[in-house]
Amino acid sequence: MNTLQEKYQALQDNLRALESVAVAFSGGVDSTLLLRVAHDVLGDGAIAVTARSCSFPERELNEARSFCAENGIAHIVCTSEELEIEGFRQNPRNRCYLCKRELFQKIWTIAQLRGIRAVAEGSNLDDEGDYRPGLIAVRELGVHSPLREVGLNKAEIRELSRQLGLPTWDKQSFACLSSRFVYGETISEDKLRMVDRAEQLLLDLGFRQVRVRVHGDVARIEILPEEFEKLMVADVRERVYAYLKSLGFSYVSLDLGGYRTGSMNEVLERDSASPLGSEAGR
Repeated sequence: MNTLQEKYQALQDNLRALESVAVAFSGGVDSTLLLRVAHDVLGDGAIAVTARSCSFPERELNEARSFCAENGIAHIVCTSEELEIEGFRQNPRNRCYLCKRELFQKIWTIAQLRGIRAVAEGSNLDDEGDYRPGLIAVRELGVHSPLREVGLNKAEIRELSRQLGLPTWDKQSFACLSSRFVYGETISEDKLRMVDRAEQLLLDLGFRQVRVRVHGDVARIEILPEEFEKLMVADVRERVYAYLKSLGFSYVSLDLGGYRTGSMNEVLERDSASPLGSEAGR
């Protein structure tokens, strides 16, 4: 098994071989490390492209802009409004594929206009263990996944980020707000805004890792189990409950399983194990 430093060297070699690259940059843990290393080895041959949409909070966009400005990296912000993609609002099981395909087509156009030879995105080795239809679009469009290709997992990416002094090394994990909706639940601008505001409150209250999942008019809160006690403090619990109710949720619940990535995909696993297959539960 390669050591972390060997994987870091492999990542540098991987990116150097691309000659020039447009990095799909969200400002998260993975894409920040990818962009930093790409810029280290390729200089002005590495650019960042961030998609602006109603499923991407303004705070995340501002952080992405600040990072590029502070590090002298060319940064292009494009509009990639998922809700305008045919079928996306209905939140089908291949929602992420529809989104990623449109996004990477736009990034390829930007790259080609600037004479950039490659496009890269920040999925890592851990992403291979979950339902990730967006990775199909990555393969179809010839997008590189350097972190995954050299075998870096999330914990290693955080450690490398810490060693490089990146501010994102201990940043909470984030996924687009559209991932908060149970499959088949219609996604709208108003609902995305509800989720964004609900999660922002929890972050403002100091919770480390949060998700507010939407099941009809029910908000299902996921936080780290070690922070359950904090949420149960009377004034905190009452504030969260009252605010989420004011946003339009009829019911507010705490998931006793705690925060976990891809929890909306658990129903897919259950359906596939059912004798009725993918039709189960419809």
